[in-house]
Amino acid sequence: MKISLKKTCYLLLFVLGVNMTFTSCTDDLNVTPKDDDEFLSDDFFQNPDSYKQVLAKLYSGLYVGGNDGDGTADIGGIGGDFSSYLRLLFVTQELPTDESIIAWADGNLPSMNTQTWTPGNEFLYGTFSRSFYEISLANEFLRQTTDEKLTSRGVPDALRADIQYFRAEARFLRVFDYVQLMDLFGNVPITTEADPVGFYYPVQKSRAEVFAFVESELQDLTTKLVDSKQNEYGRVDKTAAKFLLAQVYLNAKVYVNADKNTEALSLCNDIIANSGYIFKSTIPYAYLFSADNDRNGAQEEIIFPVVSDGNVIRATGGGMSFIIHASIGGSMVASSLGMDGGWAGTRTRKEFVQSFPSNFNDDVRATFYKSGQALDITNISTFTDGYGVNKFINVNSDGTAAQRNDIPDTDFPMFRMADVYLMYAEATLRGAAGGNLATAVNYVNAIRTRAHATSVANDANFNLDFILAERGRELFWECHRRTDLIRFGKFSGGSKIWQWKGGVKEGAATEAYRDLMPIPSKAIQANPTLRQNTGY
Repeated sequence: MKISLKKTCYLLLFVLGVNMTFTSCTDDLNVTPKDDDEFLSDDFFQNPDSYKQVLAKLYSGLYVGGNDGDGTADIGGIGGDFSSYLRLLFVTQELPTDESIIAWADGNLPSMNTQTWTPGNEFLYGTFSRSFYEISLANEFLRQTTDEKLTSRGVPDALRADIQYFRAEARFLRVFDYVQLMDLFGNVPITTEADPVGFYYPVQKSRAEVFAFVESELQDLTTKLVDSKQNEYGRVDKTAAKFLLAQVYLNAKVYVNADKNTEALSLCNDIIANSGYIFKSTIPYAYLFSADNDRNGAQEEIIFPVVSDGNVIRATGGGMSFIIHASIGGSMVASSLGMDGGWAGTRTRKEFVQSFPSNFNDDVRATFYKSGQALDITNISTFTDGYGVNKFINVNSDGTAAQRNDIPDTDFPMFRMADVYLMYAEATLRGAAGGNLATAVNYVNAIRTRAHATSVANDANFNLDFILAERGRELFWECHRRTDLIRFGKFSGGSKIWQWKGGVKEGAATEAYRDLMPIPSKAIQANPTLRQNTGY
């Protein structure tokens, strides 16, 4: 077992079972406990262990789709396996891009491959609902951990001190949800612990208002969270807040039409100089995505992991189980990747493969499987059309087996230091005050040296187009691509084309309004005050 928080999470899910079913007038925006006598109630919190148990539930929501793994789903209308946060993040951030495509024809899933989705897409509804469900849990936890509540329960001082950090972590996980909502949907409601519990329609806010809320929360959390590297592995600290804020600033031109590259650069400098996290140049790139990436040295680079454990976190269709299982098919040998089989789903597209050297040995990040796979994708539903991807594996870095072969141990690196290096380089090229081009080149070359790729020079070829390509090579399948392409003006439209973009094999330009996802029609039915995004 990697961390005690994991065991706490498992025990919580086991104990609560179906008592964690939530409902409300909107089903996804104002989610409140079905029975206050069962969970998140004064009675429940009489047990001192309950505070960390609920914190564990907040973290587990990033991986599992229900209280017993994939079984009892948190979100109505979409199964627990399909509604895993990490799985939905992959669906929205990777499938609409040049980095991935999926063979399956489940419901409206194929439209995610082609940028042809509609407001009725159940996977977008799942994404929207999952985020607000997690927000509702965080809000109720914050309501139950005020000074007044803790005093009334006679909570001892030592536990109260811990709870203040728990509250900061709950706020971070809540603001992480709001960043995803702002990024994907733009104008969304903001609900906090100050809002009433019960029947009401949360008010939709502009993207600018959501940005201001996110910025304020993250600025405060850089002082309220546990000091950098002083928390349990798998839990966030001050550096995670700084990283997320740097991401938000780097995308500020998209979100609020404001240049905040200087602010992003300042945060990157702070993380590099002061956080204690390091770019781990002394380990192979593959170690970052192996089953023991919590202890093989990769943990020194990973700032915020979504923790996996084959024995403790039993989610067969969620999180990393989906990412690894779905990538195995054709002639691929599942056992060589530490798994019990494959689901013949995800692979990558020709244009992304071609961003690497033709000799894949010249860049170890080109973890493509070619045997029996066609480079061209003639038929989306044929797994052998498109190269496979072996980036994430459920095998320890020394070649030994993980704990089991049906559910992986491999942690998902949500934030890591290589991304900080790349954000520094991009902010510098975008004109951030204080940025140093030679330093940016050195950071990128550190990344490329670990990848056994050729170093780049400080010349005209070191430009934004190169940085976008390098972000793809280093971070592919880590759920950044859609956001990156939008920031570079390459997602919708015709400036960058890949196979099946727009629904045709050769690729086609798509409408600019697709830079935002539609507000799901079910959400609007539940809360008629919501207004649809332009174009939908």
